[in-house]
Amino acid sequence: MSVKIRPFRGGGWEVDIRVRLPDGTWKRERRKAPVSSKSGAIRWGQDCEREILLHRPAKLRKGVPTLAEFAPRFLEGYALANRQKPSGIAGKETILRVHLLPLLGTKRLDAIGNEDIQKLKGALDQKAAKTVNNILSVLNTLLRVAVEWEIIERMPCTVKLLRTSTTEAAFHEYKEYARLIEAARSVDERAHLAVLLGGDAGLRCGEIMALEWTDIDLDRQRLRVERSEWKGRVTDPKGGRSRLVPLTSRLAEALRAHRHLQGHRVLCDEDGQPLSQKVVQLLVRRSAERANLAEKGVHILRHTFCSHLAMRGAPPRAIQELAGHKNLSTTERYMHLSPAAIEGAIRLLEQPGSGPVCGEIMETGT
Repeated sequence: MSVKIRPFRGGGWEVDIRVRLPDGTWKRERRKAPVSSKSGAIRWGQDCEREILLHRPAKLRKGVPTLAEFAPRFLEGYALANRQKPSGIAGKETILRVHLLPLLGTKRLDAIGNEDIQKLKGALDQKAAKTVNNILSVLNTLLRVAVEWEIIERMPCTVKLLRTSTTEAAFHEYKEYARLIEAARSVDERAHLAVLLGGDAGLRCGEIMALEWTDIDLDRQRLRVERSEWKGRVTDPKGGRSRLVPLTSRLAEALRAHRHLQGHRVLCDEDGQPLSQKVVQLLVRRSAERANLAEKGVHILRHTFCSHLAMRGAPPRAIQELAGHKNLSTTERYMHLSPAAIEGAIRLLEQPGSGPVCGEIMETGT
């Protein structure tokens, strides 16, 4: 690549630009610079050189697969090979099948451009921003894998995510949660225990299903979250590491009362078979209906666990460890509920200071 200048007949400067494109071909352009100074002409030529490199369409390589052809290789060679969680692999497969392949499936990977990304966003305009970003992230990861595997030379487009607002997680208030516990007790022991494992220990649905009696130490009143289940497949908990959770008195009492020899799982049917996700969700929903609650899902119990801890003044790091959040930013979604933290921050203003006051700083500065 080079930029040369020479005097132009009649005044000014001629800029001679030679650029080698990513496909190996050369492009040469000679233009009269719109500026009169020599240094200005050089800078203008360098800008033109960058413009040619950035916006020159690259020659398509032979044998590059379409998105539909590459998708199975991506799922098997990347997601499965990297031992991603079954739920995560299933999510990627669904995004490809439902959203990406219908619109971009016939496109060669190196022909997916920025305009295609905008059309994809337009087709998803009725979806929540977080859902759109999940779809875009799968496409972005797939294209980056194609670059790593040298199937395409470089990223053919720029995938920009949508702006998202941080939403407050729904949770049961104290009185609502108390009603839910009593309602669950009236459904049966399994419903009662499922509600307490979610609301008093913060377990996810898959972690509730996979909990075994060997994970529970009633003498020390604690349990260890070692595994999770999704559609019959047992994996590590979300985040890839186990965590230790102390038992509340009512959870410990419920576990003692429910102790059985029907199977190694804490929650199982009469034949000792583990409860499915559908059954656990049904038990919690029936309990919520009896308690006359609007929110009837299992995951709101985990939000309730984190929210009540924050409302009682638990430190963010403690909530992070108990809930098994990988990032502290996830925990911070609940910290606006902490009146102790807010009150403590204001009280800092009332403490006698030992540093210089504003006037002293100003005087020192002069």
